[in-house]
Amino acid sequence: MIHPALPSVLVAVLAGLGVYGILARRHAVLVLVGVELILGAAGLLLVTVSSTTVGEGTAAATSGPVLTLFLITIAAAEVVVALAVFLALSRERGHVDLAAPLEDGSSTP
Repeated sequence: MIHPALPSVLVAVLAGLGVYGILARRHAVLVLVGVELILGAAGLLLVTVSSTTVGEGTAAATSGPVLTLFLITIAAAEVVVALAVFLALSRERGHVDLAAPLEDGSSTP
């Protein structure tokens, strides 16, 4: 059996990279990648805690993997919506740089 410290270290690394990706990047797609890294870390943490805290064969032992499946589903829907928004921004502004100032007199009423 794997020691619980190894997945916990991997969760910390993934979450740290995700937070860095969100805070340090200006491109919207790279910020989205950071969010996905954090969601992946959360899923790994759910599975790790579920497998180490309860005995095998109980209903609580399957709660971590089941919640991770819901997390993956929500993350996939979030990516689709975010990429649609980024595509609309790219068509209107010509870029998806989050640090760029908005133009005055834009075409939206």
